[in-house]
Amino acid sequence: MLFQDRQDAGQQLAARLAFLKDQPNVIVLGIPRGGVVVAAQVARALNAPLDVFLAHKLGAPFNPELAIGAVTSNGEVLLDDILVEELRLSPKEIAREVEQQRKEIARRLGAFRKDRPPLDVKDKTVVLVDDGVATGSTVLASLRALRQQQPARLILAIPVGPAETVQRLACECDQVIVLDTPEPFWAVGRFYMQFDQTSDGQVIELLDAAPGVKRKA
Repeated sequence: MLFQDRQDAGQQLAARLAFLKDQPNVIVLGIPRGGVVVAAQVARALNAPLDVFLAHKLGAPFNPELAIGAVTSNGEVLLDDILVEELRLSPKEIAREVEQQRKEIARRLGAFRKDRPPLDVKDKTVVLVDDGVATGSTVLASLRALRQQQPARLILAIPVGPAETVQRLACECDQVIVLDTPEPFWAVGRFYMQFDQTSDGQVIELLDAAPGVKRKA
């Protein structure tokens, strides 16, 4: 085990990101749900505003845990074309999954933000945080979508991930901060002592308590 829980992972990540503490124009974005718990620790330590960036895995019809791609809150869809071809998935099957995940993203955004607009990342130093990566499909989609919004600097901060995935994601951002790349990798949860499901309510509480975040009641 590498981490006691997500809070522990976030504190360790924050120590590696200390060079950004109190720097102007730094924004921390957590990928819900679990990534927000890690990101909240980072934002608190850096004294930076916290927001969410949603990217949902697109699951195969027969195995929802098998990622065939991802969709982000700004509508970008990233597909693993090789896997889609190997599984012989039809455009109709893919479209059904994309629509389902877009609806879930819209629901979560409404719950998390209410009437608060997203933070503007243009010309900012953006730190994208998740609780770990395996295939990296959702993080890859998030990085590409964020790059289109023209941040001054795009940093990916993750506690753990396989070396091959981390190397691939490094090509999509300006810097990667990763605490460990163990081999063999297995799954993200294997490297946490406690890896409970994070609820929407927990995410909302963390956003409300974050520095620089103002929400209407």
